[in-house]
Amino acid sequence: MGDTLQVLGPWTDTATIAALAGGKARGLHSLHTSGFRVPEWVVLGIDAFEQVLHAGDLTEELTAFLAINDLERALAAGAALRTQVAAAALPPTVLALIIDAYDRLDGGSIAVRSSVAAEDGPSHSYAGQFDSFLNVNGLDAVTSRVRACWASAFSERSIRYAFAHELPPTGAAAVVLQRLISARTSGVMFTANPITGAAEELVISAVYGLGEGLVSGAVDADSVIVDKSSGAVLETVLGDKERSYTPTGDQGVAVDEVDQERRSRAALSDAELIEVVELGRKLEADLGAPQDVEWAIDDDGLWLLQTRPITTAVRDTSRSGDALLRGAGEVLEDDEQRIWDNSNIIESFSGITSPLTFTTAADIYGRVYHGYAKSLRVPDEQLRQTDRWTPVLLGYFHGRVYYNLLHWYRMVGIAPGYPLNRKVLEAALGVDEPLADELAKTLRPFTFRTQFARLRSRTVTTVTYLRRLLGIDDMVEQFMTEFYRVYDEYDAMDYTTLSGEQAYASYRTVDRDLVQRWGPLMVLDAILLTCTGLMFLLTKLLLPKAPEWFLYAVVGPGADVESAEPARAMTELAQFVRAEPELVALVNSTPPEQIYPALRGSERTEFLAHVDAYIDRYGYRSLDELKLETPDLREDPASLFVMLRSAIGRVGDAAQHSRSAEADDYLDAHLHGLRRRIYERLRAKVNRCAAHRERLRFCRTRAFGMVKRMIRVMGRDLVEREVIDEFGDVFFLTVQELRGCYEGAQTETLRDLVAARKAQRARDGELVAPARFVTAGPTFGRAELAAQGWVPVTDTPAATVGTVLPGTPSASGIVEGTAIVVDEPRDVAGGILVAYRTDPGWVAALPSASALVIERGSPLTHVAIVARELGVPTVVQVKDLTKKIRSSMRIRVDGTNGTVTVLSEGDLRDGA
Repeated sequence: MGDTLQVLGPWTDTATIAALAGGKARGLHSLHTSGFRVPEWVVLGIDAFEQVLHAGDLTEELTAFLAINDLERALAAGAALRTQVAAAALPPTVLALIIDAYDRLDGGSIAVRSSVAAEDGPSHSYAGQFDSFLNVNGLDAVTSRVRACWASAFSERSIRYAFAHELPPTGAAAVVLQRLISARTSGVMFTANPITGAAEELVISAVYGLGEGLVSGAVDADSVIVDKSSGAVLETVLGDKERSYTPTGDQGVAVDEVDQERRSRAALSDAELIEVVELGRKLEADLGAPQDVEWAIDDDGLWLLQTRPITTAVRDTSRSGDALLRGAGEVLEDDEQRIWDNSNIIESFSGITSPLTFTTAADIYGRVYHGYAKSLRVPDEQLRQTDRWTPVLLGYFHGRVYYNLLHWYRMVGIAPGYPLNRKVLEAALGVDEPLADELAKTLRPFTFRTQFARLRSRTVTTVTYLRRLLGIDDMVEQFMTEFYRVYDEYDAMDYTTLSGEQAYASYRTVDRDLVQRWGPLMVLDAILLTCTGLMFLLTKLLLPKAPEWFLYAVVGPGADVESAEPARAMTELAQFVRAEPELVALVNSTPPEQIYPALRGSERTEFLAHVDAYIDRYGYRSLDELKLETPDLREDPASLFVMLRSAIGRVGDAAQHSRSAEADDYLDAHLHGLRRRIYERLRAKVNRCAAHRERLRFCRTRAFGMVKRMIRVMGRDLVEREVIDEFGDVFFLTVQELRGCYEGAQTETLRDLVAARKAQRARDGELVAPARFVTAGPTFGRAELAAQGWVPVTDTPAATVGTVLPGTPSASGIVEGTAIVVDEPRDVAGGILVAYRTDPGWVAALPSASALVIERGSPLTHVAIVARELGVPTVVQVKDLTKKIRSSMRIRVDGTNGTVTVLSEGDLRDGA
């Protein structure tokens, strides 16, 4: 081995640095080359370490150590090498090299840091695994610390780290000597949030003095989270500055008291924080990846001490389809606006919704509406244009699902009759604030090269649409036949015997088949919009004085609509229970989750048979039916008994009646002859379409129930394969990640992703979700969202006696009673059910409610339709309802005029 050694530094060429300087020095060299402000540094290369090993006859021991693949043997061999390196005599050439390096820094206090070859890599950082020393002063101390850095190449923690990450042991160590900054403030910065993985958040920790105490945990640091794009401070936590940390030259710890004034002050001033943030932005931009940065501030300003790539999972949440995605994943211009509205989407996806549910729904929506446009014979060029917006019809913010509203207007524009259809869309979605005409008119689903091409395409689409309108009954029947053929086949499968691969294959087959068939059927929604709009116009023309409730009562799917069957079956089950006092006591006094197991072990075979029959018919149903994470009745029968308990209290009450009879009476009194016949013909068409729509929604519920069973097989399979830790983790994956688990994708990072998403879910649950908000551009940082109403939950004063909350009438009638505010239909028992939102699974609870009030939704939502058929007075779209109405309040619900009035105790009529 040659004896020529040279001190390396910023002047050294990149190739030599890469070969001899180790990971930490590679980073410093890159920073210097890029023009960043770095304290003077030099490097003792790996070749110097190799001379020490050669002089101590340790080369063979190193070779043997690197070949070991057993952890315990490696730990023993590493301990022996540490001892030998610490005792080895230093060759004169190495001593001369250390003297030269120290002289180049003009002596004095320096930092001595390890720079092992594997350190600060793009995949594995080895952060904290090797030794570094601050305040090292004098040649003897420097030499001692250099030797200690070499020995740390074989530290126990680094060996364990390598084996834990299935990496080969390391044995190539360089050492960095660097001028010590007399820092008044120092710290670390991650240019992406290391906890949540959010790429748009920058996290800074800062302490007074040197930063070694922060890294070691000896000092409680200030912590600041900053929105990277805007620079807005999202969170600030001031650390306990009771004591400060100052390492000494012999690596002891000198602890000093901090004065009272500094104790209460942030370690970084506002101006310094801005400078550190800007440094982080520039570092990430120049180096092309999120960075873990060490920095310090002295009297001369801000210094960059070192940086390494962040090796934990980081997601660009503004651009990707990740489950922590904010927005819809669109690539937007900086000033391009989007309107987000939860309207009646919360009927399907209430509250916090899992990443798997959201990404599955968004994927299906995109493909279904693409199929819808294709079925109306939209030309290929324009069909390709729809691919820019159909995949992003939904958005995801802090775990909540929203309509990407502008694109829904574009979707309505595919069919003819846009000016009328968009007005009905607004009523159907239940949006509080219709779009301005000027904006709505610009929202075209696609554009054409020439006016002739546009006219030709619109003619073809219109003719196709009219044919669909006339033949919709046959289309629906054909779909139902094919749907139940597929459903019956897969519903009859024994899912307990399926492997994960078999369940995935079944899922993909069902997904492709049903989505392909569902697309053309979306024309039914367009037809219903058109016919309902015409019905409302005809009503205004022929019955200009008709009350508002009449407009909703005159149309509907009919009392025998299939989706109302679970409610009727629940009423029948409640009648059976009510006939036996012992059964009433069992249902009312036993925790719901214990009732079914108790029945299985009792002699109540007849009641158990009725329960099993209900589960056999409606076992695919659940509360929040479209949320994949919500177990159905087959998996968890407890919710059945929650609804049954409430229904028991309503059996025997005055019979409820359909408000459609009142609509008939009104028509008989005000409309006759030819005008009545015309009106009834259109009414019949609307009612048939409404019934068809309810049947399709019922099919959708069944389809999701079937998919739930398949995903549960896959979830348990992924646990067995050790891809995820527990079954529930599968719902924290995106649908793309779940598919990747069965299509050969890398799965090593999924555990970290799941952990980050779980932590984010807990924080999301503490925020108020605004009903509607607007964003501009591609960035949806926390600062922008907070300005739009995404703020921590705060107490809102309850409404006082006499307060009248206006809403939209949905089912006529007046009821006074006790408000029961719930997030699921439980323990209503004749009270007035007050909810932020509902979903189709709430239908079975309607027999237990004397009235229904919903903060969000529309008169055309599933539960509102069924409530009208069952005669339950209903008001929807009551702003801030669940913030102002408390359980046990006495209220009056006027479903005719659409109001909710807070009553005093004495105002409640006897027997109400």
